[in-house]
Amino acid sequence: MNKLLISLSFLAVFHSSVGQSRLTDDMKATEAQLSASNKQINQFFRRFNGEEDGKGKRLFPGDKKYQDISLRKKYIPNLFDQKTNSFSSDEIKKFLKKVLDKERPSLLDFHNDDWFAEVNADFLLNGKKTSGLLYLKLQKQGLGYEWIIEDVAFDVFQNQFDKDTSESKRFMHPMSHELGFMTLKKALQDEDHTEQFTARNYQPDFLTLFLYELNQGNLTFQAVKNVKFHFFSVDGWYFSIANFNRPGYNSGWLISNLVAIPSETMEKQLKDYIYNRN
Repeated sequence: MNKLLISLSFLAVFHSSVGQSRLTDDMKATEAQLSASNKQINQFFRRFNGEEDGKGKRLFPGDKKYQDISLRKKYIPNLFDQKTNSFSSDEIKKFLKKVLDKERPSLLDFHNDDWFAEVNADFLLNGKKTSGLLYLKLQKQGLGYEWIIEDVAFDVFQNQFDKDTSESKRFMHPMSHELGFMTLKKALQDEDHTEQFTARNYQPDFLTLFLYELNQGNLTFQAVKNVKFHFFSVDGWYFSIANFNRPGYNSGWLISNLVAIPSETMEKQLKDYIYNRN
């Protein structure tokens, strides 16, 4: 009987020890994954610039490894989303060659205006659910900085404007001035799209419309759905980052898109596309 009790006690202690060992290993693995994850935007900046060592310790000017090329060469490839995006290896090599150039390395500066946020949010417009994109960027304010709304894109706003640019579009007669512009009544009362009577290069100001509807109480904010950030910080390149909330080492804020932009014309076209100005 005593031998049986001793054997059972031994097994209990053995299983407890094995269980604790597995738990400790799991905790270490989880801790390592959390350490590898880019949990904050600032952390993405630091790792891209080589301002944080492999253990997550912050580096400062004067530290031996601060913005070290070899450290950045190790870090930056791991800042790409490796699970849901298929990046060209040649494209990444070209990007890294530009970023890690020994003479003129490319660094991210939090206070520069070469990056901005895109916020997808839900609203209620006159009681009906709608969604829109808010584009935010940093501007200097006093001794610090603040986020400001630079532009917006709402389908519900854009659909209100359908300017006819054809040769057969409706117009106000060039002799309208001789009649005291009486033609304005027909133009402004009998036309659903009065933008027909504006200049050929007229573009609606959706930010002003957005602010007006908010101030009138017709538009009310509900919630943020998701956020991404766009970067034009590296000459000849564009990339965006998004938050990948998932287990594993390749998680958090990661590069979700990478595009070479060899000309200013292509850069403008890309920005127009991002801002929904096409």
